[in-house]
Amino acid sequence: MLLKWSYMAKDKIAYVCSHCGQESAKWIGKCPSCGQWNTFKEIRIAGDSGQMAARSAASNLRNARHNEKNKAMRLNEISYGDVPRIDMRDDELNRVLGGGLVQGSIILLGGEPGIGKSTLTLQTILNLTDKRILYVSGEESAQQLKMRAERLMNKASDGLAKGPEDTEPTDSSQLLILTETSLESIFNNIKETLPEIVIIDSIQTISTEEVDSSPGSITQVRECAAALLRFAKSSGVPVILIGHINKEGSLAGPKILEHIVDTVIQFEGDQHYMYRILRSIKNRFGSTSELGIYEMGQNGLRQVSNPSELLLTQDNDGLSGIAISSAIEGARPFLLETQALVSTAAYGTPQRSATGFDQRRLNMLLAVLEKRVGFKLVQKDVFLNIAGGLRVTDLAMDLSVIAAVLSSNVDTPIESGWCMAGEVGLSGEVRPVSRIEQRVAEAQKLGFKDIIIPKNNMQGMKARGLGIRLHPVRKVEEALRLLFG
Repeated sequence: MLLKWSYMAKDKIAYVCSHCGQESAKWIGKCPSCGQWNTFKEIRIAGDSGQMAARSAASNLRNARHNEKNKAMRLNEISYGDVPRIDMRDDELNRVLGGGLVQGSIILLGGEPGIGKSTLTLQTILNLTDKRILYVSGEESAQQLKMRAERLMNKASDGLAKGPEDTEPTDSSQLLILTETSLESIFNNIKETLPEIVIIDSIQTISTEEVDSSPGSITQVRECAAALLRFAKSSGVPVILIGHINKEGSLAGPKILEHIVDTVIQFEGDQHYMYRILRSIKNRFGSTSELGIYEMGQNGLRQVSNPSELLLTQDNDGLSGIAISSAIEGARPFLLETQALVSTAAYGTPQRSATGFDQRRLNMLLAVLEKRVGFKLVQKDVFLNIAGGLRVTDLAMDLSVIAAVLSSNVDTPIESGWCMAGEVGLSGEVRPVSRIEQRVAEAQKLGFKDIIIPKNNMQGMKARGLGIRLHPVRKVEEALRLLFG
């Protein structure tokens, strides 16, 4: 027994950086590859020497064949054609993907738990009745997916349908459901069913027998994603991976997962609000400046083609602390309602709170309002909210934030029909913003009569023929004088 035990290989301990995937034989405080601190995690590698040797031989053979096929080519010898895409029957999703799903691509869809990732994916593939789709679920049973699909297919009865095509019953005979967590079993089912699209929900639940660690670990996620990438590129079948978000707000698993995939899209929003934003973080086949907006209903997600009409309150006349801003998120312009409340500090220490807006940016704008305009807010609480539950990063919101705060401070409402767009600098100047023509056109489309814009944006603009009056300003004082006299 002792002799037999001596020939058995022991398990090895390795350390892998959770940020970039760098491996090390011992624990290191700072990763030498990405420079992050305290990111090395301990993993256990199986000590089956025969299996490791066979795996190494197979890897060498695969690399040798790969090297035989690929040869260096001159740039002018490479032929280029249009990338074939699959229409997802969803305008918002097609916009974010860059025009549709590219064949042979691998997509990573991330989002917080309960935000609607699985609902969006299942709702989309139910409309692709002409494609054979394999939906692999490692989190839900087949009965749970059937119940959700039935609810989504009956959405027309609740008024969520967009046209006559949604009232017809959905043919789900081409949708195959597989509840499996083993990667080897998933590939066996793929060989038998020959799907045209593969969906993995979620990548953190899938494991392979080649790695001796628990599902969701750094090594398992990396190896499974790499195997699915090889399958997608070699077969031309697009693969959609659904991933989780950790408490820091980034995609769970190693950072190398985002480098492996072709496209990373994030589904975000507040669970207490009905709006969801689909944002592209990385896209090798399109722009990362596009985003899609959905409205979460009881029976699924509805596309929001004109978000400005839904985000604006129609009966805010006579209410102080409300300013309308023409913002751009991604490549889409829409009008947002900025709400502010300024009150005397009840407990001596003033509070500063912002929902949907950068807290540090708010503190800077309040300092500009005190220093450059002369309004003292030291002993007052300031609360800021972007209506609709959206989180906006557009710097053109600065002017509306200052206007809303001042409107609440003096308890004077802003006249209806006014909106604004402009970045505010530390010296109180109104700096120019990008895509001013799209902002003005969006405000005009929704019936606004006056818009305040930076003076430097007037170069090259034609004010004549517009159904909206342009008010160029150079400083914050000029904008506030136009609004409050």
